[in-house]
Amino acid sequence: MKQAEELFSFFQQHPLFRWGDANNGCEGRADAVCVLLDEWGIPNYKGWAFSGAYLRKHIGELKQNWKYHVATVLAIEHEGVVKDFVLDPATASFLRPIDDWAASITLVPHSYYFTRQSSWYIFPSSNIRESKWNSRNRQNRKWMIQCLAGINSLRPNGRAALIFNKSRLKNTERAFEKLKKQRPF
Repeated sequence: MKQAEELFSFFQQHPLFRWGDANNGCEGRADAVCVLLDEWGIPNYKGWAFSGAYLRKHIGELKQNWKYHVATVLAIEHEGVVKDFVLDPATASFLRPIDDWAASITLVPHSYYFTRQSSWYIFPSSNIRESKWNSRNRQNRKWMIQCLAGINSLRPNGRAALIFNKSRLKNTERAFEKLKKQRPF
């Protein structure tokens, strides 16, 4: 638990992650954290919470008008039991058990949450279906760097932001590659 809390603090304080940007980049931030943890040999997963209205077309809403939210999950031994804790400085200032995390971001019940391997990535433009789930690839990598740079290419001004911020994207890519070589402890 102590190391997991150190990881949380490391990511919470690192300037590369825009945790305050509530409506842009949860996919990219979660993937970036997972890629770094993979690089450092730390087992991890992704936790997904979906609003009931979005996933099942019935009652249920997440905070921030999110259709879904994703964050990194660590399996941690705590008080003699292994539990899934969510590393998500966008929604809390501390590690949370996954069920507490999902409940804390649910505005109107019902929501659904689950974990998947960290290599899974989703970036849907509309509904969730199996064809929208991708294993990590070059396109996901581009989206991850764009999210870390604060650019959402799916927004109306996103294409222009990509064109006019090439140096920011390159700097973000360099900073991310440098971060891969740092271990928080």
